[in-house]
This record gives sequence, C-alpha cells and structure tokens, in this order.
Amino acid sequence: MANRNVEPDKITRQKEPVTIPRFTGSDLPPLGRLVIQFTPPIAIIALIVMVLSKPDGVAAVIFDMRTYVTGGFTWLFILYSLFAVAVCAWLVFSKIGKQVRLGGPGAKPEYSNFAWYSMLFACGQGIGLIFWSVAQPIMLRDASPVIQSLEGNVAGGGLVWAYFHWGFTAWAMYCVVAVCLAYSHHNLGKSLTFREATVDILPRWAQGGAGVVVELLAIMATILGLSTSFAFAAMQFTAGLTSFTGLASSPTIWLFVIVGLGTAAAISAFFGISRGMRLISETNSILSVVLVVAAFIFGPTLFIISNITQTFGSYFTNFIPMSFWTDAPSTAEPLASWQQSWNGWWTVFIWCWVIAFSPFVAGFIARISRGRTLREFVIGVTVIPSLIVMVWIGVLGSAAIYYDDRSGRGISAAVNDNVASGLFAMLESIPIVGSLLLVVATVLVATYYVTSLDAGTYALADFVSAPKRAGAWFRVVLVISIGAVATILLTLGGSGVVDTVQTGTIIGAFPFSIVILLMIINTIRRLLNRDRSTKQLERAVNNPDPDVELRVSGEGDVQAVPSGGMEPGVGLR
Repeated sequence: MANRNVEPDKITRQKEPVTIPRFTGSDLPPLGRLVIQFTPPIAIIALIVMVLSKPDGVAAVIFDMRTYVTGGFTWLFILYSLFAVAVCAWLVFSKIGKQVRLGGPGAKPEYSNFAWYSMLFACGQGIGLIFWSVAQPIMLRDASPVIQSLEGNVAGGGLVWAYFHWGFTAWAMYCVVAVCLAYSHHNLGKSLTFREATVDILPRWAQGGAGVVVELLAIMATILGLSTSFAFAAMQFTAGLTSFTGLASSPTIWLFVIVGLGTAAAISAFFGISRGMRLISETNSILSVVLVVAAFIFGPTLFIISNITQTFGSYFTNFIPMSFWTDAPSTAEPLASWQQSWNGWWTVFIWCWVIAFSPFVAGFIARISRGRTLREFVIGVTVIPSLIVMVWIGVLGSAAIYYDDRSGRGISAAVNDNVASGLFAMLESIPIVGSLLLVVATVLVATYYVTSLDAGTYALADFVSAPKRAGAWFRVVLVISIGAVATILLTLGGSGVVDTVQTGTIIGAFPFSIVILLMIINTIRRLLNRDRSTKQLERAVNNPDPDVELRVSGEGDVQAVPSGGMEPGVGLR
C-alpha cells in the first residue's frame, strides 16, 4: 500500500525527456543574425526591381555570365559530379558507411521506407521529371553526343542522356550534400545549416564571417530557386488545365494557380512533415504509379519494353564516357555564346540546377533521415530514386518517341512550341485513358510542387532561425513570401523575366559549388577522424535523459555530465 505520509516536497517529479539531438553548435552573434535575416530580402527585392526595370540589360549580363561559366568551367562541374559519385561509393563500400548511424547507434528511423522514399523523391525531382521526362528525349532524339556513334537507334540517345541527367549522378550530388548536413546535425548536435557543416575546417578567426557568407548563399539560392520554380510550376499547371479544359493561359490564371498552390503548401507546412508533407508525398507516389502503369499498359507496350531494354543497356555501357564528357574541342576557341556548347544547354545547365537546389533538397532529406546508417542512407537516396527515374523516363519517353513517329513529329512540334506541354501532348495520344491521364498529370504538377515548396520552407526556416526551431506559422509566412516573389516575377514580368532570374540563380551555383566542396572535405575529415571520444559525443548528443546535461567548453569541447554537476563558469551553448 502506498505511504500516505510522504511530504509533498519529498515527491520526485519525473522530468520530461529532452529534445534530441542536443545542440552543441554555436549561435551567430547579433550582428551576423541581423545580416542573415535582412540581407536576403533586401537583395532579392533589389534584384527583382532591376530585372523588371531593365529586363534586357540584366538578361544580357546574365547571358554573358552564363557564357563565361560554361566556356571556362565545364570541366569543374564534370569533376564535381564525379567527386560526388566517388564519395557516395566510398560511403557504401567502406566500414564507415556501415558503422555510422545517423542519430547514434540506438537511433530508429522516424518514417517507413515508403514514406521516406516518397518524401525525398517528391522534394528532389518530382516536378523536374514531369517537365523533362518527355521534353528531353524528344529534343535530343536526332542528335546526342557519345551515344549516337555507338547506337543504331539514334532516337534512344535522348532517353539515355535523360537517364544520366536525372538519375544516379544527380541524386549522388544531392546525397553527398545531405550526408554532410545529416551527420553534422544528427550526430554532432550542430544546427541543420551549411554554416555549421562547413566552417570548422577554416581557421577560427575566419569562421564567423565565412559562416555568414555561406548561410547567405544558401538562403538566396533557396528563395530564388523556389520562387522561379513556383512560377514555372504555375505555367505548367496551366498548360495541363488547357489540355483538357481549353482554358487559355493568362496572367490572371497564373495568379489563381499560385494562390491555390501556395495555400495548399501553407496548409501542409503548418501541419508538419508527419501529417502534411508525408500524406501528400505518398499520394504523389500512388498517382505516379498510376500514370506510368497506365501509359505502359494502354500505350505502345511492346515498343516500350524493347526500348527500355535497349536504352538501359546503353546507359550502363556509356555511363563512364558520359560522366567524363567535356566536349574538349569546343574549348579550342573562346565561346561567343553558351548556346554554342551542348553542355551549356544540358549537362552544365542541369548540374548547376542540382547544385542551386541542393540547399533545400539536401537539407530536407537530412532532416527526415534520422536512424539510418550512412550506407542505408546513400543507397536509399541514390539507387532507389535512380531506378524510379529511369523507369519513369523509359516509359513516358519511349511512348513519346513512338507517338512522335506516328504523328509526323507532332510531339516534337508541341515541345518546340512550349516545352511544358510535351508530356500532355504525349498523354493525349494514348487511347482510352489519355484524357484521364491528363488530369492525373496536372494534379501531379501541383502536388509535386507543393511538396518541393514544403521541403524548401523547412530548410529555409532552419537556415534563418537556427539554432531555434521555427514554428508552424513562420513556415506559413515563408510560403506566402515565396509565393509573392513568384507572383511579381510572373504577372509583372512574364515568363521571360522568370527565365532570366532562374538562369541567374543557376549561375549562382558556381560560387556555391566551392562551398559544397569545402563542406564535403570537412565531412570526410570528420568521419576519418572519428575516434572513441567522437562516438561518446554522438551518444551524448542523442541521450534523451533529462538528468544528463552537456558541458561545452570555450574551445567547443563537449562532455556529458549529471544535471547540476557542471563546473562554475562553464555554460551550455
């Protein structure tokens, strides 16, 4: 029987477990935080004003910058992509990949494999695949380097390059950035920011200023990337509506679409990952399966099977030549225009796109991947999505080539007229279910972008508010802000202005690639130097016991101590 004579002050109240991972990083000084919070909106407003007031002049400058980057640094982007693949391979086949678990040795995955794959795929490439799965195979069907000299089926070259550009290498570039952020956050207790994953490789005197610059680049890339993608998603969604309703595209329709998609994204961001984004991402996956399976069954099934078999083989055969291809003869003379370079249109453009989108894609992937070993993480983020991408492109792209031949290049004409309409032109050609698939594809444009925007707001909230955890309403405000930028670009400037700003954002990938390389090298250093004390730190950072506190010295050394057992003068950071 319980003792009723226990004095109230003798009763021990059980403490609530602490939030893990525990924070061991460093906050920005007040001046640095002000710079982080106010510089990006001021710079973005100034950029928009410049583009809207002098669109031709700004477009010419950006054109010249793109020519400079393409002509002088194609080799850098090629080597960067190869380095990303090499790092991912090292993590899969080394002991480190098997031994290191995100969140410490006892961590468990927060999401099922289906939910995890759905969310990382939706935030990474869902909307890009809808846009390019038909357009790229059609645009490259008559001429594609490396492949055309090795394959009798010239039209398959476009499919093979699409596999390459949207498959394993692109996902390896996302993955290697996500690994850096995930290990820094889940295992070392740093904030989920590029700053804290990068700057400790630099001298101490340079870390403060460098951290502010790194974070500014990440925030700017995220805001501009999401805003311009929002505008293009609105145009593609409108193209889908036009395909089955006849509704003409106009700035008013774009505005309604932006408001609608923005509202859906705001609701999802408010309810959080588990209830909001997870549900929409799983819906995306189901609808995507419906779209691809229906196109396979009701489309030219035999041709699709044969073409996928042949182009898959070509992809694996030519993966290394494509990975190293820099078009060296084009560098014999300075480029007058990036348009003279095939890589300028494709590989450099897409690798810059991936780098520019790495801040929010990798940041979100890192957030949802706690509990998985580095080996499981790399395989899950590269191999599985790559296979999905290749099947997706193989089915839809093969069907597009088949119907393009049967319609006297009708699909090609639609793509030349409007790149965003290529998928819908192909789906219209599928008998029996074509009209239904138009609706499914249009819905997917909306839901895939909602998940991308949702993922972006989570990453952006971390960049802006770290080390504090941003609230739901703050994420809603970020969605509204990004929607406002997209509205200004699209309704006031039109698609030409959107394209200019997007190209400028991609050019920004050039300096940001240097930041990412430093971060990757820093993470490799951290993993190679992982010793007994580091493993103890990982356990302490992920210890939910409220009776244990972390003691952080002025030099950044961390030690777990019983609650109340800290030495005078040592505080928690």
